[in-house]
Amino acid sequence: MSEKNRLPVFRMLVAAAALLGTVSPLIEAAPVKVEAVISPKTESKLEFADGSKRYLLATQREGKATGNGPLAGATMLEWGTHDVTPGIGTLGNGYLVFTTNEGDVAYLKYQFRALPVPGSDGKPQNLVNGFWEVAGSTGKLKGLRGAGTVHINAVSPKERQWILEGDLVQVIEEQRK
Repeated sequence: MSEKNRLPVFRMLVAAAALLGTVSPLIEAAPVKVEAVISPKTESKLEFADGSKRYLLATQREGKATGNGPLAGATMLEWGTHDVTPGIGTLGNGYLVFTTNEGDVAYLKYQFRALPVPGSDGKPQNLVNGFWEVAGSTGKLKGLRGAGTVHINAVSPKERQWILEGDLVQVIEEQRK
């Protein structure tokens, strides 16, 4: 092929590639809001013997997720560690494991900070906020990606209401390449 003919062929290939790119399906992250009231399944506590009242709580809590998106209706299991210093605050982190009725699983990594403040009744309450991100997934949830915020409310001395808001998208293998 002569040098003169290469330029038009190259331009056609670039145009074809651009056209194919616009024909392929666009994937957009969708906003989600998932809530779950979770109760302890098992807990283990390391109490500091230095008079600080500080402790580390290793916990598994479980409940049913409601809301919208692919995690709604799944069972949510928290695997967490909470570093608690009474009067100062808590740093929590771990994983939330969402399992659908079909057995598909999404793993969300989370981190939060709880800060004690005076409540309207004069008793202390915690403001608990943080973030989450998808760490892995299986089955029909494979390729799930996303991130967002966490807000946690105390429902009772042991139960917690988790509110996760953010964006999720499912990226299939062919689109990741």
